[in-house]
Amino acid sequence: MVNLVAAHCSFLQWLMKITAGVKPYTVEIHPETHMRFWVPSYAISSPNLVSKSKKPVVVLLHGFCGDGIMTWQFQVASLSKHYAVYVPDFLFFGGSFTDSPNRSLEFQAECLAVGLGKLRVEKCVLVGFSYGGMVAFKMAEMYPDMVHGMVISGAVVAIKESIIMEIVNGVGFSSCSEMLMPSTVDGVKGLLSLGIHKNISFPNRFHNDFLKVCAQVIQQ
Repeated sequence: MVNLVAAHCSFLQWLMKITAGVKPYTVEIHPETHMRFWVPSYAISSPNLVSKSKKPVVVLLHGFCGDGIMTWQFQVASLSKHYAVYVPDFLFFGGSFTDSPNRSLEFQAECLAVGLGKLRVEKCVLVGFSYGGMVAFKMAEMYPDMVHGMVISGAVVAIKESIIMEIVNGVGFSSCSEMLMPSTVDGVKGLLSLGIHKNISFPNRFHNDFLKVCAQVIQQ
């Protein structure tokens, strides 16, 4: 039986290339760390054009409920008409991976900045949702010359453990790891309820397929 989530991801990748002119490209940050970006096609075929492009660079940063292109699929094509759009997968999400045990915001921000630098991005506007907003704040703090501006939604500059646990308990989980790495259909529903603005009713098959895709990413 076809996995609906995996099929949608494949279709989405094709659609982004056709409608938005962006392609996936993996950047080696360190020998043990690789970050996948969706970048304008010319950034791969003619990287010298990046610094010459007149389009402002916008970097779309995802939250915990999916990877970059899945989160921003409805914005990329529209924004690409006026901006050079870059969409990374954070480490431990989508096509990005590392052997490092570091899970800090500082590490994500450092790798993001290094990756953008290797893609010849000198200055950009960060657009961050939820966890992506927190990484954006940290990158702006660490690399102020690289960040021209920010648009942040659903995030705070700093967060306390008490705030996290209030959110976790409010949606019926006992721990942060249980919420962010669900292993059941109900767990997926709870996680998506935090990451989706409108209450969209998906069939249980969708949530099962979502779990299978997540399991494949973890095994890789």
